[in-house]
Amino acid sequence: MGNNYPEIRELLQQKADYQARLNLLPYDGSPEIKEQGGKQYLYIRKRIASRLTSEYVDVYSDTLYQTLLRNAREARELKKQIRRIEKQLAQQGYTESELSDRVILNIDFARANMKANIYDQAVLEGVATTFPQTEDIIENGQVNGMTATDVQKILNLKHAWEFVMDKDVVSYPTDYSILCHIAQLVNEGFYTNGGRIRGVPVTIGGTSYVPPLPIEQLVKEHLEDILQSTAEPVEVAIRLCLYCMKTQIFNDGNKRAAVIFANHYLISKGGGLLVIPESHVPEFKRLLVSYYEGRDDGSIMTFMREKCWKTF
Repeated sequence: MGNNYPEIRELLQQKADYQARLNLLPYDGSPEIKEQGGKQYLYIRKRIASRLTSEYVDVYSDTLYQTLLRNAREARELKKQIRRIEKQLAQQGYTESELSDRVILNIDFARANMKANIYDQAVLEGVATTFPQTEDIIENGQVNGMTATDVQKILNLKHAWEFVMDKDVVSYPTDYSILCHIAQLVNEGFYTNGGRIRGVPVTIGGTSYVPPLPIEQLVKEHLEDILQSTAEPVEVAIRLCLYCMKTQIFNDGNKRAAVIFANHYLISKGGGLLVIPESHVPEFKRLLVSYYEGRDDGSIMTFMREKCWKTF
């Protein structure tokens, strides 16, 4: 990629964002009204390969029809933007890397487990949710009985996972820019520049450890040292995750960003997934405090490998 590496990186991130937003739309197609037995019903018409198909939505209502029209307009605009970016990428000389069958299978594995992974991460963050509530938020964008803040955190996790499961993003090297973009996504709605490196002191509840202010160049160097390791992918992923958590690179969302960042690396290697299960959150937090305070004897690495690593 040479001298145009930053431009290509930015375009790939934009494309992944647009693709993630497109994937989140409940219907992809044009609404149509059909009459049967004196009643009207709404369908979505779309072309699959060379065939036009109709998918039933619900009984006709003006509100639903207008929603489907807005949905269709948004889908068209997102596809237009994706085509524009693909054209710019081609002009930059970028060609999409062909992913191995193992990595493609890992992406499918991540998609199949996304709801469970998001639920586990929400519990780690202290979000008061149940799995059915989490599932409802992911599918419908809202749920009763939860605060707007907690709902936003779960939606942000969904957006960040969609980002790292995009094939273009998976083929892109795991690096500091990917980490920052993930942090921006998990902090959306809470911080204007949620992916910017922390510039203020912070404390961590439950521990005497006070993380020093991070220096961008040093963070990049530490990440590169970990990524250049000859260790097996799961060990590299765990080290990435723990380093990002302890360094507290961003103002907030560090555990969320760290886990998803580690998974970007692991998925790109076809190595499975790394998520702290709900049932093991108390033990993980205890080990994490020991790690923060320099009292860890390697137990947290063993714990994460044995309890947090999902393989297929």
